[in-house]
Amino acid sequence: MKDLVIKPNHVIKSNHVIEASYRLTLQEQRVVLMCITQIKKGQKIDAYTPFVVTASDFSDMFSIPLTGAYSELQTVADRLYERSVTVYQPDPEEPTLEATRTRWISAIDYIPKTGKIRLYFAAKMIPYISMLEGGFTRYNMEYIAKMNSVYGVRFYELMKSWLFGEARKTKTVGIDEIKELLALKDSKGNYQYPSIKDFKLNVLNKAISDINEHSDLNASYEDKKTGRKITHFTFTFGLKVKEQGKVKEPEQSKFEAENKPKIQRTRKVEQHDKSDVQAVIEDLLGMQNLAKMAGKPLAEMATPQQMEKYRKYNLI
Repeated sequence: MKDLVIKPNHVIKSNHVIEASYRLTLQEQRVVLMCITQIKKGQKIDAYTPFVVTASDFSDMFSIPLTGAYSELQTVADRLYERSVTVYQPDPEEPTLEATRTRWISAIDYIPKTGKIRLYFAAKMIPYISMLEGGFTRYNMEYIAKMNSVYGVRFYELMKSWLFGEARKTKTVGIDEIKELLALKDSKGNYQYPSIKDFKLNVLNKAISDINEHSDLNASYEDKKTGRKITHFTFTFGLKVKEQGKVKEPEQSKFEAENKPKIQRTRKVEQHDKSDVQAVIEDLLGMQNLAKMAGKPLAEMATPQQMEKYRKYNLI
């Protein structure tokens, strides 16, 4: 349950929230992420912790004209105040708890003379943005900053969470499940875009286009039918080639030096798929950093699938 930052513009977001049902506009999603990236390493936050967003930062980050940026920011914050998110099965220790619905934010301070606002997350949202439980997805905010569709942001986060440290993957998802995740329902509770053609045009194609153009992933999808009716989509996605060969960060080099024997054994066994090995190493490094920040064992922070992958490559 969480979201956080380990370096400027890096987001670490709870998989519970990524897989929750909610609907935000692109600008609302951007404001939420600007707040998340302010959380400092090891910082404790509560419902009274202020998150400042300035009109100038909002303008710079998302290439929005500075003229009128504060007015736009205020409007976005006002709409965000009315938004909610539904998290399903939020507490494994309370299996009878089916879902929790909460607002994103509980209060807003307006400071027009200095062109900024202060946002305060709702109390029930705090666990999801403050490193209290395991299951995270990490990404650089620069990959979503220039996206033109909110669906691009949502699908990017979902695909990053589905990768589980792999370099490439496929996943089949039902149309109704996708619509539930994106909260695509009208006022009567009926799913929007009943036409597959319209759903592809307005949701899937825009999302895939944004991901391929702006992010570190390549993605595509194909139809899956039950009988003669399209009921599912199979998504294929993975790191772009340039990302697989990226220059390592200092802490990653240190990790590889400390674990050289294990990595060498892994590479001998898995020479046929070096990109997968590299992706697993990077994922493990990020999870170890998260565990250290949260003061918890790696096994509590990583998902069972991630732990299985680390063991497969003899990294733990």
